[in-house]
Amino acid sequence: MSKVLLITGGSRGIGAATALLAAKQGYAIAVNYLSDKARADGVVAEIINAGGRAIAVQGDVAKPEDVVRMFDETAAKLDPATHVVNSAGITGKSSRLVDAPLDVIRDTIAINLMGTIYVCREAVKRMSSRLGGPGGVIVNLSSGAATLGSPNEFVWYAASKGAIDSFTLGLGREVADEGIRVCAVAPGLTETEMHALSTGESGRIARIAPSIPMKRAAKADEVARSVLFLLGEDASYITATTLRVSGGR
Repeated sequence: MSKVLLITGGSRGIGAATALLAAKQGYAIAVNYLSDKARADGVVAEIINAGGRAIAVQGDVAKPEDVVRMFDETAAKLDPATHVVNSAGITGKSSRLVDAPLDVIRDTIAINLMGTIYVCREAVKRMSSRLGGPGGVIVNLSSGAATLGSPNEFVWYAASKGAIDSFTLGLGREVADEGIRVCAVAPGLTETEMHALSTGESGRIARIAPSIPMKRAAKADEVARSVLFLLGEDASYITATTLRVSGGR
């Protein structure tokens, strides 16, 4: 059976790095995106030009009907998803909680937490051996913020990622005997566009890097390699676990 990986938020950052690395390891890739079709098509083209199989799938993970369609399109154009990575996420502009617009807080929870829950729910419905499925693997993207709290930056984002850790633990145990492994990766500071585009602080990496024991931010590829490890057979006895990839922070 072919390995088919559906990656939410796969057009940029850690999601895109994971898509490209997974394609090199033989996965067919469904690159989910919300609005930047050109970026998603660019990732797909790079994979196809290297001899891989890939499609771009538009969808808002915060909308359950979009999530169902994403899985349906993946199955129709590639094969049913055997692996899922939940990489879609936002932080909102950095601020204290009392200064954060309520819509920013709501959107962050809707995408980071509810979107992950919706995607995982649909994945389990299709993968669970109890429901006639073939099994599979889910890797969620948490964050070092879950345990750091991100005070004065985005405590609501930290809360959404803390919930991802709890959800991964619970769901991983719930479906462990149904052929599904559920893990998470919690990156620390990582060189992606999120810092400038989402937080509104272009110099955030330079400001925080000296406080990291390794004195630098991670590259997206370094986080992607951890995701691929958890997706693969070398992690066959690992589930309900969050792997911290934070340079010691």
